[in-house]
Amino acid sequence: MFGDILAQASGTGELPGIRWERPADLSDRETQEKLSPVAARAFFSLAAHWKLRDEDARALLGGISNGSFYQLKRAPRQLDQDQLTRISVLVGIFKALNVLYSAKLADAWVQRPNTNPLFGGETPLSRMLKGGVPAMLRVRQLLDARRGGL
Repeated sequence: MFGDILAQASGTGELPGIRWERPADLSDRETQEKLSPVAARAFFSLAAHWKLRDEDARALLGGISNGSFYQLKRAPRQLDQDQLTRISVLVGIFKALNVLYSAKLADAWVQRPNTNPLFGGETPLSRMLKGGVPAMLRVRQLLDARRGGL
């Protein structure tokens, strides 16, 4: 599910025990343990690029508490299936933005009001915060379609 982005974030180009030819079973505890450290690093990297407030970053992770958030920031802990899925979708959005736009615009895009009917003049971040995973998936689909030339 995370593909090459998480492998790149791991610094080695691969993750031991993870095979990319089939989606990872994010419900499996062993898989969660293997993916969690690199997923957390990838999330905090994109949060820095997007200049997310901690409150918004916590909400994108499913509304985790302040304590859990700062603990995750200091020393990555095991993430659950929902958190790994959320990070996977957000990493896909990040990657698509960086394919479509310059680094500066890609980093600012989620914070900028958007006239696309999907956003209704709101920022993509606002829509994702309000709509949770379904809204994140819609943003990802929109960007993937643009990336594919649709």
